[in-house]
Amino acid sequence: MRTIYPVFRYTDPRAAIAWLDAAFGFRVHAVHEAPDGSVAHAELLFDDGMVMIGRRPDTAPRPADDDYAVYVAVDDVDAHHDRARTAGAEVVRPPFDTDYGSRDYVARDLEGNVWSFGTYRA
Repeated sequence: MRTIYPVFRYTDPRAAIAWLDAAFGFRVHAVHEAPDGSVAHAELLFDDGMVMIGRRPDTAPRPADDDYAVYVAVDDVDAHHDRARTAGAEVVRPPFDTDYGSRDYVARDLEGNVWSFGTYRA
């Protein structure tokens, strides 16, 4: 059972859900709509992890390049990086090897949230 759920906010959550699937390989677990048909809350899965998606006000500031909001473990960093870049992710840091044996990269999603991906598994 999960106990920690990173939350990301988007001005267009429905577009973000589709993009996160295409770019990073997340899949929809649940989408809850508001009375007006917009996305009030969504849950996306990646392997055994989950993130929650909500609405961001248009005036919210863009995260800084070094503000890694979440780390996602993947098996093949280079293939994952290529998929994300092809889908339009802004690569903040291309794939690199760490001194602790992980291979990582960092990218921004379609609304500027910063994601870190790597092979390290705690």
